[in-house]
Amino acid sequence: MSDLVTIKGGKEGLRLQLDEAAEWSAVLVALRTQLDQSGSFFAGARLLVDIGPRLLNEQQLREMLTLMQQYALQPESLTASARESRNAARSVGLTARPAPARALAAPPIPDAEAAILVARTVRSGQVLRHHGHITLVGDVNPGSEVIAGGNVVVWGRLRGLVHAGALGNRTMFICALELQPTQLRIADFIARTPEGTAGHTPEVARVEHDQIIVEAWEVFRK
Repeated sequence: MSDLVTIKGGKEGLRLQLDEAAEWSAVLVALRTQLDQSGSFFAGARLLVDIGPRLLNEQQLREMLTLMQQYALQPESLTASARESRNAARSVGLTARPAPARALAAPPIPDAEAAILVARTVRSGQVLRHHGHITLVGDVNPGSEVIAGGNVVVWGRLRGLVHAGALGNRTMFICALELQPTQLRIADFIARTPEGTAGHTPEVARVEHDQIIVEAWEVFRK
């Protein structure tokens, strides 16, 4: 993921942080790239925008909002150090508040508190989405989707679309008792299950040497 845009999950939901000094056009390109890579992860998500000390005018904020709306994303509020930026945000309909002091942006690794446990089957047409880790006790049927900012662990058959590391973290993994997804995604990498393969043992998918590999759980845990 670009250093110009950082999206992290926490108790308050998703927080989008924008680089404080880069050219605005470059920030918008980085944001579009991140949203493209994350697919439908952000649709309907609660999002807080943190621009720190960056100065943004109404036109720039409208450009950002227009881009977000293209991905069915509506930010809930904006935090900014500069009063001018907060006033501009209110002018375009955003709730604005002073930005807290923040450290340098870190990779978006979900913490343990962001994990959820779900006990049900995800059926065709359904989407299970969470900004942290997902552990599912049940099956993921064809035509369904599981999208996580962290790891995905399925105690059952995984036969739908699954996306781990949807916020851009390539170190995330996908594990299932039967790993037969229609599409497998980790961060910005995409793979499909080869035809004719049948997973009868627990397997793990992860990124190695810029590609998704699948290996037996017994090999992964060593």
